Amino acid sequence: MEVLRTAILDWVWRKKGNPFSPLEVIRQMYPQSWESFVPEILEVMMQMNSEGLIKVVLDGRDIFPKHFPTGKEEILPVSKPEGKKKG
Repeated sequence: MEVLRTAILDWVWRKKGNPFSPLEVIRQMYPQSWESFVPEILEVMMQMNSEGLIKVVLDGRDIFPKHFPTGKEEILPVSKPEGKKKG
């Protein structure tokens, strides 16, 4: 679901490095029926994590690659390593 990927990336940008729940994203998108979309947002979140587009943590710790998401996870931006400074 490309729209969910876009929504997650939008939240990463808007939160400016602060963690957020994937459930926040889906609640804003579908306020009346958000619960119907929980499996999809969690699947997309985990795929984006495995692709290195976002970082998913649980209780502040990186999740395991085979982690089964529950909705308690938080999303963070991927920190990019700083390049060598010319000088």
